[in-house]
Amino acid sequence: MKLAILSRGPKSYSTRRLKEAALQREHTVKVLDTLNFAIDLQQGIPDLYFRQKPLSHYDAVLPRIGASVTYYGTAVVRQFQEMDVFCANTAHGIINSRDKLRSLQILSRHHIGIPRTTFVRDKKDVLPAIQRVGGAPVIIKLIEGTQGIGVLLAESVKAAESIIELLQSQKQNVLIQKFVAESKGKDIRAFVVGDQVVAAMRRTAQGQEFRSNVHRGGIAEAVELDDTYKETAVRSAQILGLRVAGVDMLEGANGPQIMEVNSSPGLEGIETCTGLDVAGAVIDYISAQVDFPEIDLRQRLTVSKGYGVTEIYVPEGSNFVGVAIKDSALSEKEINVLTLYRGNKIIPNPRSDRILEPDDKLLCFGKLEYMRGMIPTKTRRRRRPEVRELVTEELVESPVTGDID
Repeated sequence: MKLAILSRGPKSYSTRRLKEAALQREHTVKVLDTLNFAIDLQQGIPDLYFRQKPLSHYDAVLPRIGASVTYYGTAVVRQFQEMDVFCANTAHGIINSRDKLRSLQILSRHHIGIPRTTFVRDKKDVLPAIQRVGGAPVIIKLIEGTQGIGVLLAESVKAAESIIELLQSQKQNVLIQKFVAESKGKDIRAFVVGDQVVAAMRRTAQGQEFRSNVHRGGIAEAVELDDTYKETAVRSAQILGLRVAGVDMLEGANGPQIMEVNSSPGLEGIETCTGLDVAGAVIDYISAQVDFPEIDLRQRLTVSKGYGVTEIYVPEGSNFVGVAIKDSALSEKEINVLTLYRGNKIIPNPRSDRILEPDDKLLCFGKLEYMRGMIPTKTRRRRRPEVRELVTEELVESPVTGDID
């Protein structure tokens, strides 16, 4: 296999270990600076140049793209994808994970546990937002911070209001997040490769520091995760579109709470504390994908006209609840259930006698006309119990200023 590692830090621990692991396995590997590429576009021939010369053929690409070059870096990765080169992480996945708000929106939609979070712009919305997440203390995060940078703990409502006002005055977008007190200054980093957690560590903050990142002085220890934490980590990475990811979780009272999913996770901390060859696991996975690539069902199974892949949701009260898959009338309409999603569990090729439950999701392949007819009409989610009054908003026309936010 000929592998390109996209990195601006060839001497960094992670890049050196990945290159070393590839060479040990007798692969050809080169570290290429992301910003030294030129993207060429013409009809039917997507191409790349590197340092003013046509790029030679590569079997696979492993992106290690820093936050400061996200836009250009993902453009380069996207070009490799258009050239049918296997990318360990896609441009879409990297973009999803890089924006904290976007990633939490996606995970929340798929019923993944996350700390209560809110995002506001108007100053008068700050206090109600703090109250909605449970009051002070609260965590305040910059949407695009990394390695614990831009993560602040506000002990009081007054402090939170001051911090948010200051950050917003600097044109920074911030999230207000519930402080998960039971985590006690600890978090879990699970290193996901493909559909497995290949290593995990618990990081503990030191002294008065509440952030447990190793870069902030946190102490790391190896940990064996139970199935719930493993499944949550793998599913979170897959939902965001990442094959290689560092998934950060808090140990909440109700189970794992996802803080962040990192598309370029560091190797030094987790390899040092676990003693595992994480770099080797990444290289082995990429090599296996080059030899036997996964099929993108959403692209390959839509070739026949009128057929495709879609997701059928089973809400409370649906006629599907309490019915076995074989008795659901799906097979009669030539609809095949490929995967069943139940909570944090992913059940591929479920048995036909499996009974469907409320909130199940079925990934199905079949005739789109029939499947659309079987998707229940969406109902508006009920308001929380504490919302007892219907509030009508007065619409006030505001002048157009021409400002760009």
